Amino acid sequence: MAVKYDVLGIGNAIMDVIAPVSDSFLTENDIQKSAMTLIDENRALELHKKLQAASNPQEIAGGSAANTLVGIAGLGVRGAYVGKVANDPLGTRFSTGMTSAGVDFTTQPLLNQDATARCLIAVTEDGERSMNTFLGASVRFSPRDILKSQIQSAGIIYLEGYLFDQDEAKAAFVKASEIAQAAGRKVSLTLSDLFCVDRHRQSFKHLIKHHVDILFANESELLSLYETDDFDAAVTALRQDCKIACVTRSSKGSIVIEEDRVHPIPAIWVDDLIDTTGAGDQYAAGVLSGHVMGMDWAEAGYLGSVCAAEVIAHYGARPETCIHQLIVTG
Repeated sequence: MAVKYDVLGIGNAIMDVIAPVSDSFLTENDIQKSAMTLIDENRALELHKKLQAASNPQEIAGGSAANTLVGIAGLGVRGAYVGKVANDPLGTRFSTGMTSAGVDFTTQPLLNQDATARCLIAVTEDGERSMNTFLGASVRFSPRDILKSQIQSAGIIYLEGYLFDQDEAKAAFVKASEIAQAAGRKVSLTLSDLFCVDRHRQSFKHLIKHHVDILFANESELLSLYETDDFDAAVTALRQDCKIACVTRSSKGSIVIEEDRVHPIPAIWVDDLIDTTGAGDQYAAGVLSGHVMGMDWAEAGYLGSVCAAEVIAHYGARPETCIHQLIVTG
């Protein structure tokens, strides 16, 4: 089958609802400042209405893998996304948001069950983000949402570790990986979060060793994966399990492991660091896009650094600068 998509992402489909508020709004609505709190549907719907009444919220189709795919599309690479939303107005706006960003999104919505997931982000005048997240329909993702023809049509599938908390989603990951491997496609995984690794360490190790061609992790996730405080020891262990791995190290930059070689990638200096949200997502977008464009892994890693630097220089998890400016700046 011919490649229709260069990268197809699979992850939690979450609508980000971002609103400027006062500190008193947080107090009045029992929102813990600068924290991320998981909430139920009733609380999500209530807070959503209050944010709409208090300000003019910005709605952005989000989630980690979704942000990566939007970054990939912005780099001129063909992308698609698979994630679960509900058959509700917010789900419709999520779908519209992805397609308008240049990412194909055709997953069938969930009917008559949980509402579309949302992350309600209250931003106070000091720039602090206080998040209340309802996972809703996103965690209803299952093997039934994996379409063989869609996976076979993608050069690389990109799996979001956040989705790994549900058994059905784990099964979907394995199904997608097996279809991709049988079709001669590549499988990429991001570990997503330190706590994800702590919860699913053995499952992640099995997936990485048997199904993953390209791994993304940050330093703390890598150390947790191999249960060590020694970064070099963790890298040595990782090289035994995965051919290609990209490990971000904040201000230290990143490394790209290519079988028997380790490429150090410098961080790109940013004069004003505004918001680190989405840095890892856009780093992955740059690396995967660079690989698709024919760059070697060191060059792709550098493009990842450029993309990460762009996104931390402004609020939000998505790039605001076109590819041509990114390349020139980088």
